[in-house]
Amino acid sequence: MRLIVLGCSGSGPGPGSPASGYLVEAGTVRLTLDLGNGTLGALQRHADPWALDAVVFSHLHPDHCSDFASLVVHRRYHPRPPYDPTLSKLPVHAPAGAAQRFAAAYAPSAAELATTDLTDVFDFHDLTEDTVVRLGRDDDPVVVTAFGVDHPCETYALRVEHGGRSLVYSGDTGPTPNLVTAARGTDLFLCEASWPHTDDMPGGVHLSGRQAGEHAAAAGVGKLLLTHVPAWYDAAELAVEAKAAFDGPVDVVHDGGVYDV
Repeated sequence: MRLIVLGCSGSGPGPGSPASGYLVEAGTVRLTLDLGNGTLGALQRHADPWALDAVVFSHLHPDHCSDFASLVVHRRYHPRPPYDPTLSKLPVHAPAGAAQRFAAAYAPSAAELATTDLTDVFDFHDLTEDTVVRLGRDDDPVVVTAFGVDHPCETYALRVEHGGRSLVYSGDTGPTPNLVTAARGTDLFLCEASWPHTDDMPGGVHLSGRQAGEHAAAAGVGKLLLTHVPAWYDAAELAVEAKAAFDGPVDVVHDGGVYDV
């Protein structure tokens, strides 16, 4: 497997990166994990959007999903599509209500909210706790498993497995044992670290660099990749925190970064 960073800026795009979005290549399968602001453009530097096998969303905050509206335009109005998108609909796996949420974001006016429907070119599937999605060939599957985590809206950590290797993406989350369960023994742990560690951090929102390291250590992961650092924080500082809590390799991802799993 290979992880390609389309964007990694926390809470919105920053001066050096789009918001959250990642391309995973596993065997013959290509899928995205989130599509935040600016990530569809970045995707086209690495893969043809028509070659995607699935789009998976950890949650529906705009910095993780807002470029889906642009993907709608791409699949509906591209002048030379390689196949009929109404006959080969792109699977979308996301928290409940995604079809309505994305339709509302795409609708051209308030009067058209009730009649906007994106199911002509997309096939929506609700994620729930322990949802298992199988992609690709039956004899060489890519398996995506959802684990509920702790954020103000319905949010899932996503574990992707293929060929005996695995990566786990935390989504956005505060500290939770379920993230340790999701990441247990994974080769690559892509974990949010959204602020420096303090004694008065709000619960159920994000992780500090130290907390990301603590979760990585508890899960026994192979490598920790920090992501979702907002533009107003120093990523190097958060990496120092993580390294103090986790004695394995730690890196901070960057726009366009490529990581073999």
